[in-house]
This record gives sequence, structure tokens and C-alpha cells, in this order.
Amino acid sequence: MASKRVNEILSAAWVESPNGTDLPTSLAAACVRALPVSGVGLALMTDEGPAGIIAATDGAAMELEELQFTLGEGPCVDASQTGRPVLQPDLARTAPLRWPAFAGGALEAGVRAVFAFPLRVGAIRVGVLDLYRDRAGPLSGDELTEALSFADAATLVLLHAQAGAPVTGAVPVLDERAEVHQATGVASVQAGVGLAEALVLLRARAFAEGRPLRDLARDVLDGAVDFGQADDDG
Repeated sequence: MASKRVNEILSAAWVESPNGTDLPTSLAAACVRALPVSGVGLALMTDEGPAGIIAATDGAAMELEELQFTLGEGPCVDASQTGRPVLQPDLARTAPLRWPAFAGGALEAGVRAVFAFPLRVGAIRVGVLDLYRDRAGPLSGDELTEALSFADAATLVLLHAQAGAPVTGAVPVLDERAEVHQATGVASVQAGVGLAEALVLLRARAFAEGRPLRDLARDVLDGAVDFGQADDDG
């Protein structure tokens, strides 16, 4: 994994974050500078799907990561599940059929192309590196090679963060994941359904209300939202 180019990328990221506290953000920013893309997002992934956002270079990147985290669908989800890059050079043409819920929000955010690279160590899912562009068009062969080097570097950065190193953003991201898991358990009891269905209910409500999944999870844990009352109100 640690080729000469990967080592160069990591060395440059360390220069921008000498104490290692903001490596994900430094890496994402370097990726935007090195490739013809508009923005970059870096997300944690588990077998169940998106687990949290660890870096985003701009508002559109954050919006796209939030959308995939809330819906549980999109290029990053497919890339993580298959272990293969998902290259979508023309979202307007392909996204509506492949990810109907994701497509509308992505296009509305001005994103026209997405290139998602799974971050894995063997069979273990670590995360996904998402590259966004505000115009349609594929990556060239050299650009794809460079993107893969950044993906390898991002894998090492996420492993560094999850090993307990003080990387800014790692702790709140993991806390958000715990909140969603806890809220899923609460919603499961309230609605009298299994955990998988409870997570679907959470995601569907978050999407319908146009809010991040983690915000809805906090309301469930605070008692402001009760899925046991949903049927009574309907």
C-alpha cells in the first residue's frame, strides 16, 4: 500500500498537520489540489453502511456525505459494499436510476460527477474517499492512478485515527455513530420492529424532514421524537 507516491502524500499531510491532529482535512485538501475535482469527502464505513463523516473540503462535499449518511445509499455505499471504485462521470444520466433518493440531492447541490474509492484492509471496511466535480467527465488514466494513491494514503490516515491517535474530527464522528446506534435501539423498541427496520425508519424520517441523521438520533435519545407515537398520530 505504501508506495513512493503514497509516502509523498502522507509526508505532505504531516507537514500541514505536524502534530497529526488534522490529517484527514490536510489529505482531503491536498487531493483537491492534485486532481481536477471540486471537492473531496472522507467517510467512515462499517458493514451496515456509512458510520460518519471525518472530512469534507467544502459545503457541497459535506452535503453529499450527509446525504449518503442519512439515506444509506449512494456511490460511497456501493464502493464500500463491493470493494471496488464506483466511477460516475455523469450523475445526471446515471444516478436517478441507480440511486433515486440520492440523485435529487446530489444534482441540486451542483455535483455532476462522483468518483468513490473504497478504503479497505483485506476484507475489513475502513471508509471511502469520495471525489466530487461540478462538471461531468471521466478521470484520465493518470488521474485515476493519482486518486488511487490518495485512497491508499487515506486508508492509512483513517487507521491512524481509529487507533486512538488525536485526529481532529475522529472522536465526534465516532460519537455520532454511537448516537445513531443507540437511537436505532430506542426506535426499535418504540416501534416494535427489528433493528434493521428501525434504522430504515430513522433514515426515512431524516430524509423526509431534510435533516442529518445524527440530529434526528439525538432527538430520539432526548425523547423529543417517539416512533411509538407515529402510528397513533397517523
